[in-house]
Amino acid sequence: MYDIIIIGAGPAGLTAAIYAARAEKRVLILEKETFGGQITYSPKVDNYPGLISVSGNEIADKFLEQAMGLGVEIELCEATGVVDNGGEKIVATTSGEYRAKAVIIATGSKHRHLGVDGEENLIGEGISYCAVCDGAFYKGKNVAVIGGGNTALQDAVLLSEGCSHVTVVQNLSVLTGESSLISALKKRDNVSYIYDTVVEGLVGETSLKAIKLKNTATGERSELSVDGMFVAIGQIPENEPFKNVAPLDERGYIVANEDCMLKAAGVFAAGDCRTKSIRQVTTATADGASAALAAVRYIDNI
Repeated sequence: MYDIIIIGAGPAGLTAAIYAARAEKRVLILEKETFGGQITYSPKVDNYPGLISVSGNEIADKFLEQAMGLGVEIELCEATGVVDNGGEKIVATTSGEYRAKAVIIATGSKHRHLGVDGEENLIGEGISYCAVCDGAFYKGKNVAVIGGGNTALQDAVLLSEGCSHVTVVQNLSVLTGESSLISALKKRDNVSYIYDTVVEGLVGETSLKAIKLKNTATGERSELSVDGMFVAIGQIPENEPFKNVAPLDERGYIVANEDCMLKAAGVFAAGDCRTKSIRQVTTATADGASAALAAVRYIDNI
């Protein structure tokens, strides 16, 4: 039996693993997709303390290297549920069951889709949720970025370096990202903006040809011809399998405070999967440290 099982290998989960391993606990990380979580989609991170400029992949690689160097074990599988048997927690996965004294849920979140007809069929055929992954395919072409927050603005800056033109479509009357990103984007002469507008349809059966837009203030409808569309309208959590041990709010986030503790003794939540006002890599790592230390205290006292 493990001391601590951590579900998710993003910044929160990997930080929790590092802290727990340094406390001489036997730690297992369960990860179903990518080590590093959403940070791996950031080509350039300028606000991580101590590192002037670094890619998200570099940060993720260092986290993973440090955790593994401390003896943390890793299994590539999807966690499908947690059973709380008091001093023993059973984590069900797609590759079997694992047991531990404590569990830290650090599942992060995933890209939110627009929810319009035909969206799923055109993923990879003009629709992308990752400018870092797919931006190079649209060099010299016209693209749209949907959203006005930090991720959308980062995507627009990246895409503007290779694309012929980038149109930012925002459902509000202003951009909501950091002022430094807005300033950087405003300097690009191949970027334009459409405000108070949502995507309500797509044109193209086998590949994206255009997007149907609606101005929410005037009701006016229009079409924007594009070769590609990058959707950056936020994240959604993946906490449903754990709702029996982790209470969820109306948006599906685990209800937990800065101490990362839950009502179920020995179960903790860290990172973007929990209720919080700021979701940044620094707040995720802070959560990971808090959850790990709380889990260590719990184990030492049972």
